[in-house]
Amino acid sequence: MKLWRRDRPAAEEVDTGVVLDGRVWVGDGTEISDGRVVVDAAGTIAAIRPAPDIEAPFGAVRLSAPWIGPGLYDAHVHLAFGRPEDFVAAGVVAVRDLGAPPVDAALWRQLAAPTVTVAGPLLTAPGGYPSRSWGSNGFAAFVDDVEQATRLVTGLAANVDVMKLALEPAGGSVPSPAVAAAVVDAAHAAGRDVVCHALTVEMVERALDAGVDELAHTPTETLPEELIARIAAAGVGVVSTLHTFVKSGIGASAIANAAALAAAGVRLRYGTDLGNSGIVAGTDPRELQLLADEVGLGADGALQAATVPLAVGTSAGVVALGRDPHEDVKEWRRPRVVLVGRMLLQRSRGR
Repeated sequence: MKLWRRDRPAAEEVDTGVVLDGRVWVGDGTEISDGRVVVDAAGTIAAIRPAPDIEAPFGAVRLSAPWIGPGLYDAHVHLAFGRPEDFVAAGVVAVRDLGAPPVDAALWRQLAAPTVTVAGPLLTAPGGYPSRSWGSNGFAAFVDDVEQATRLVTGLAANVDVMKLALEPAGGSVPSPAVAAAVVDAAHAAGRDVVCHALTVEMVERALDAGVDELAHTPTETLPEELIARIAAAGVGVVSTLHTFVKSGIGASAIANAAALAAAGVRLRYGTDLGNSGIVAGTDPRELQLLADEVGLGADGALQAATVPLAVGTSAGVVALGRDPHEDVKEWRRPRVVLVGRMLLQRSRGR
């Protein structure tokens, strides 16, 4: 089964297993100079060891490259504004769609590659963000009061992997503190985390009061030290999306916040917010550079923020590159091999 269109390298479903040989960066601080990653016929990682210690399974596809590691995981995209195949062709093996009409979200959840988790529509106040702008066509679901919000979230939970709460006063009304708390309580009762759009100090405080699990963006209003400490103490993660703010001219404060959050021990996750002007599907080298250089994570820390470590027993999400991306992040845009489960993409070295 082919996944890519004619203007992209073709991906094939492989049912004989794949063996990748090269220097393996596992993603958890471990590196194997002469390594081998074995993926079985079901698309599951069967072994990660020095190459001499593992026999290659009979019939498996044999591939090699200078650098092998986990593909990128983009924790904030809007697939309605990009093609899924373009993500994989540029080094991204998994994405999290944080806002889409329910019908679209259900379809993307079934894709073979990239692996997609979804939030469905943004939960917002009647007439609130983004229902009057880019999300006017089914990207928002309104939460009116505590009882209605509880019913809506409970019903939505079975069809999504995470919930997204929108607290954006620049786009209209926002859910009250009581309604925001009801969204979080109902989501947690259904086993779903809540990611929150909150860019200002007031809205971040409201999100924390409600008990959200993660912020969908680095806030753009300068955060006071006590609020940064509160985010860290609550264990709330933050998705970066710095490049989109730089593109829109408000990146300096977001970068400063991200650096302060990281210094306080807050977990930052790589996310591009695809759908904004100037952001393209697939790896965003500029986002990685901002995390490494401006936020202070360093090249290895930026990659750890953008990947899930390879692990035996998990579905494959492996990328093979012609150079170490710690030295040149642009390598992510031209992977030699991408393997997502049983879906294998190979790019000729001349492309």
